[in-house]
Amino acid sequence: MAFVHTLIRKLLAGTATNSAKHVRHTRESWYRLPLIVLFTTLTLFGQPALATGQSFQNLINKLPSSKLRGTPALVDEIATLEDNRSLPVFEHLLAGKLYYIVATKQVIFLGEKNDDTYAAVGVLDGAEITGLGSRQVRKIRVNNKLRKQLRRHIAKLTLFSEEADVREAAIDNLMKDLSKENIALLSEAREAEPVDNLKEQIDVALNVARLDSTDIEVRRHAIQELSGVLHPQVRNRLRASLEKNEDGAFIEEDSKTRSMAANALKSIESRLQLYGVLERVLFGLSLGSVLLLAAIGLSITFGVMGVINMAHGELLMLGAYTTYVIQLLMPNQIGLSIFLAIPAAFLVCGLVGIAIERGVIQFLKGRPLETLLATFGLSLILQQSVRTVFSPLNRQVSTPEFMSGAWEINAALSLTYNRLYIILFSLLVFALLLIAMKRSSLGLYVRAVSQNRDMAKAVGIRSEWIDSMTFGLGSGIAGVAGVALSQLTNVGPNLGQSYIIDSFMVVVFGGVGNLWGTLVGALSLGVMSKFLEPVTGTVLAQILVLVFIVLFIQVRPRGLFPQQGRAAES
Repeated sequence: MAFVHTLIRKLLAGTATNSAKHVRHTRESWYRLPLIVLFTTLTLFGQPALATGQSFQNLINKLPSSKLRGTPALVDEIATLEDNRSLPVFEHLLAGKLYYIVATKQVIFLGEKNDDTYAAVGVLDGAEITGLGSRQVRKIRVNNKLRKQLRRHIAKLTLFSEEADVREAAIDNLMKDLSKENIALLSEAREAEPVDNLKEQIDVALNVARLDSTDIEVRRHAIQELSGVLHPQVRNRLRASLEKNEDGAFIEEDSKTRSMAANALKSIESRLQLYGVLERVLFGLSLGSVLLLAAIGLSITFGVMGVINMAHGELLMLGAYTTYVIQLLMPNQIGLSIFLAIPAAFLVCGLVGIAIERGVIQFLKGRPLETLLATFGLSLILQQSVRTVFSPLNRQVSTPEFMSGAWEINAALSLTYNRLYIILFSLLVFALLLIAMKRSSLGLYVRAVSQNRDMAKAVGIRSEWIDSMTFGLGSGIAGVAGVALSQLTNVGPNLGQSYIIDSFMVVVFGGVGNLWGTLVGALSLGVMSKFLEPVTGTVLAQILVLVFIVLFIQVRPRGLFPQQGRAAES
């Protein structure tokens, strides 16, 4: 194709030597028009195919033999190809991870070292290569000049990428270095950007750059546009304009412009304080949702049976380990394993709870101190059993992809997806349990036994059976809470000990046996803790919450929502 392209170019050149001669020999130049059409077709369609195909391969293959002073020219040629494979090459070269195999001169992306050997990926074919020793590979060298050149090309490639996330990250990176070249790139990208949010982000970057303008009106207009913008670079730049230099003079010499910058900074700080409060509320709700899951099962068993179950935390632990075991059985389907772990943990912990009630608690009814000691002993047995089976080391449970990352509401407010899903999950569990307690026959019997056990027996309700089912239900919900906790922390034998005391505080504060009281109590204590922690620290915040509950039950001994019925009155 290159030969045909050159031949046509020469024929066209030969027919264009003299315009006067062309006029006299018009009828002899009849073949020029087809040649022009063919030349244009090859230029538009043939040449890019050649450039993006073999030319990229040829340029990459030249890197191992190129001297350091010749590498910048090769980098520029690669960049002009506009090949999608150029970006990872430039990024690895900038990071010092672009190598070649000494024996074959194959250019590779070098991976991490493992057992004195490296794993790599071929740049051109994408094939994985393993078992490379340090003497078998050699780095393609770079210097400061080449690094600067690579950053420029990477910025251009990412700024005009087809993926919006890549363009957003590129804009954010360029804001940290608003040189003349980067400003020109941002201005060019502003005209071609189809997404409104990214256009606004580019405008912010350009307005930050205009703060260095020598024109006062330009600086003032930029300050007006940046007022209320929460990007950290905007705050840093406005704050810097209000500082003094080494000579004691303000960096921003104009007093009116300085006043505008101070007002803009004040507006930003006030918005940051508001979003800081909202962030603490969201974090408090996420903590409260965990406490709700941990305490809601305890509230049911405590309200119906009056049993202080010190092994409730270990039921949470068993639910977390159930999630870990299911992920071991399904290592390639982490997302599905979480959904399967929920009913599995409910069944496992529910059966363990029924076994505890039938084997121990039913023989200790009416003796709360002995019940407390017995369940405390059971908690130690469960902990040691887990240590024997799984070892005392913590286990890491993988987070599904859909729960990874964070929901960034704005530059000052974000919430991780795992906590967001746990908030929604805890509310769903609460709603299902509330429906079951209000609409099912089991819920009717549970409410009857909790309000007046003797009268329930008199009308034929088997209170012993209700006690077992209630304890199993509460234990199963504790297992479901363990599934949620496995996404927030490491799974270990002592996992439940961190939540048992908080669960009792929630039950006492909200009202024994009242689901709405448990919901309000859990969310209230979670939000309260998150507002106290920045001021007092985590440990002192927990002490203050405990003191608050002690003082509160002096006023309302039965909690926010006291239980109704004759049993409650007695």
